[in-house]
Amino acid sequence: MCRIFSDTVKEVTDAKTFRMKMRILVNGLSASSGTILQFSIFLIGAYLALNGHSLSAGSVLVFVQLLNFVINPIGAIPQALAEIKASKTLIVKVAEALESNVREEGLECKKELVTGITVEDLSFGYEEEKPVLQDVNFTFGAGKSYAIVGSSGSGKSTLLNLLMASHNDYAGSIRYDETELRQIRSESLYEMVSVVQQNVFIFNASIRDNITMFSDFPREEVDHAIKLSGLSKLIAERGENYLCGENGSGLSGGEKQRISIARSLLKKSQVLLVDEATAALDAQTAFQVSNAILDLNDLTRIVVTHSLDENLLKKYDCILTLKNGSITESGSFDELMEKKGYFYSLFTVSQ
Repeated sequence: MCRIFSDTVKEVTDAKTFRMKMRILVNGLSASSGTILQFSIFLIGAYLALNGHSLSAGSVLVFVQLLNFVINPIGAIPQALAEIKASKTLIVKVAEALESNVREEGLECKKELVTGITVEDLSFGYEEEKPVLQDVNFTFGAGKSYAIVGSSGSGKSTLLNLLMASHNDYAGSIRYDETELRQIRSESLYEMVSVVQQNVFIFNASIRDNITMFSDFPREEVDHAIKLSGLSKLIAERGENYLCGENGSGLSGGEKQRISIARSLLKKSQVLLVDEATAALDAQTAFQVSNAILDLNDLTRIVVTHSLDENLLKKYDCILTLKNGSITESGSFDELMEKKGYFYSLFTVSQ
């Protein structure tokens, strides 16, 4: 593992070093060219002025100074071209991902999840011969809460992404009730499933507009979502018309997470996927946000968490422990602690 880590770090460092060298070279050539051009213009102007060609020394200096307005934009062209090239590559990758993962045609999800989400013989890898998940089998019962725990790289976030149809090239099956995920129309799936992630995008608009996403909802439904997500105190202190700032600069991390939860409640999602949503929050705020999620009723909640807080873990209906891309244990907190297996080791080390 140390050798693999060392080789990976070396590759990344070499790539960064090469990029830095190329940037220094391009900037150096650009600056040198500009300096040479200015000096050449100065010499030519001085020659013409000294030889009586109706050109004064002041005119030469003015011309050299004005030349900066030409040289500086030209010097910025190489960097701009490089950024445009990088942006085009990124746009192509995003377009390819959207084309492969978004299905405009397919089956409609039912408005309510009746049985649950069933995963059978699920295997997946981002690269060939490097599986991230291997033969995962589990059924997430409708309306229940699940915690997915495990060490870094065990496949927790990948499993959650697959449940949200981020990739279609998995082996095995993922079924929402009896419908295979790959057959469900994307828009229909997104109406049933909501995701709460670590980074929540907030518009520079009012709290209410950020919750409703600028759509019209009945007043009582918005108030209900505010209450369940724990935003009542914030609304009472600042008012629902309080401007959140650019990307939520006027809100705390916990408040932004609660807005994300309120959005999910307002759209009446049947499934709530939570991916390390509290990782960047302090312990008290993380506990409050996690507790707000667990207090929600009639939702299937699947939470990837790094925080092994006993009081929270005891509230989950089931805990799944992932190791090397497979589920090694599942059960309630007390059941897993009694087994004294892998979960017991994780929990003990974290305390």
